[in-house]
Amino acid sequence: MTEDPRIAAARYEYRRRQAGSESDRSERREYDADVQASASVGEDLQAAIVETELQQAIRRGEFDNLPGSGKPLPGLGGTHDENWWIRKIETEKLHGLGPAALTLRVENTELDDRLDLLVREADVREALEDFNRRVIEARRQLLGGPPVVTPTRDIEREVVAWRERRENRRDASQTTPEVSGTTNRKSRWRRLGGA
Repeated sequence: MTEDPRIAAARYEYRRRQAGSESDRSERREYDADVQASASVGEDLQAAIVETELQQAIRRGEFDNLPGSGKPLPGLGGTHDENWWIRKIETEKLHGLGPAALTLRVENTELDDRLDLLVREADVREALEDFNRRVIEARRQLLGGPPVVTPTRDIEREVVAWRERRENRRDASQTTPEVSGTTNRKSRWRRLGGA
């Protein structure tokens, strides 16, 4: 069988470079730039050239004494965790990343707190409608990933719960300042030399 001409050319170039001097190295750099810029260069030839460059760099010792040489790579111990990216999202506290199933689960757990920050009932309804729409949309998509198990929220029931939480906060805030406020005023008055 005859040899592929691209491989023969790569071998020729390799031998030429091995015999080259300092002036040939500058020519080699220009040639490498021309080879990479050329659109007609095949993948095999380019792979052969890269492999040649790597082997020459190894022989010259350019990879000796690199930082971390001889040390184990961090994080390679133990078993392979298929859900490493989920843990990365959680530890880095990244939001909005990952499959819709996971982001909606997280949003579902934080939804009540987010609703409590809203002032108007219309805003609460709008936020719930948006959440339900995204859950239904995620269930329809067939992009793969974990299944969407996040339930939709009943808007009327959630609005009632929002009102109750709001009233409870209002009642708690009205009773607490009066008790602590009157005792603080008396103690201030006593400190000022009053009764």
